[in-house]
Amino acid sequence: MNMPCKTSLKKGDQVVVIAGKDKGKRGRILQIVTDKQSALVERINMIKRHTKASRDKEAGIVERESPVHLSNLMYFDVVSGKGSRVGKKILADGRKVRVALASGETIDR
Repeated sequence: MNMPCKTSLKKGDQVVVIAGKDKGKRGRILQIVTDKQSALVERINMIKRHTKASRDKEAGIVERESPVHLSNLMYFDVVSGKGSRVGKKILADGRKVRVALASGETIDR
């Protein structure tokens, strides 16, 4: 039984791939699959699927994203221009925000 993972990455974050065939590529997270500890990243880990024709779609070879394990992804810090670890910080007004540790810039507004 897999436990849902705790991750500091969220849907919509810009990430960089740090390991695997797409190492160095950047993309935006489309979906996080917590039970498999992976994420679908835009235009990363593309696979081809041969689909059968059905009522609403025709047959053919469809290219789509496949999940990437979260350990192979790192938050892309726009300020420093490279991958960064993510920390948490509590602001003066009591809000808990994510912080890019490479530059110290807050991620959540």
